[in-house]
Amino acid sequence: MSNPFQDQLLKAGLVTKQQVQKANQDKNRKHKQKRAKKRPVPDEASIKARQAAEEKARRDRELNRRKEEKARQRALSTEINQLIENNSLERGESCDIAYNFEHQGKVKRIYVDAAMKQQIIAGKLGIARIEGRYELVPLPIAEKILQRNERRIVLFTEEVQPVDENDPYAEYKVPDDLTW
Repeated sequence: MSNPFQDQLLKAGLVTKQQVQKANQDKNRKHKQKRAKKRPVPDEASIKARQAAEEKARRDRELNRRKEEKARQRALSTEINQLIENNSLERGESCDIAYNFEHQGKVKRIYVDAAMKQQIIAGKLGIARIEGRYELVPLPIAEKILQRNERRIVLFTEEVQPVDENDPYAEYKVPDDLTW
């Protein structure tokens, strides 16, 4: 009973203790109802503003993810270029044999010597693409490049192709060292 007016009325005997308690409860109940009414009701503008902020945050996260992916791809490409430059085999004036191969659906050509051609056919060398040109790299380096980006490497492995039963030339194999 912190209210001095209620204390005076209680001492004078004009009110009872229960009446004072009931008055305090009513007062507290009205105060709570008043606070509940004062709570801001989310209006349409604030809802739209919150939704716009959430959408902007989502777009920013997506943009950051794309930027990180591009940076990772650039770093990976730089790493592959360094692998190729540091480990490519030198091809000098003696490389006068045109070796044709297929890469990404197109026939490409690289000039090699006889020993390099045999190593390519045996699967000991791979052909890697760097800045629009092709270089020869040893098999371990080619496998590392293949793990990082399979579009940058051409490996020659013995692939068993299914034999067509209706092919009249199925018994005749084309030799690897055939030159046209």
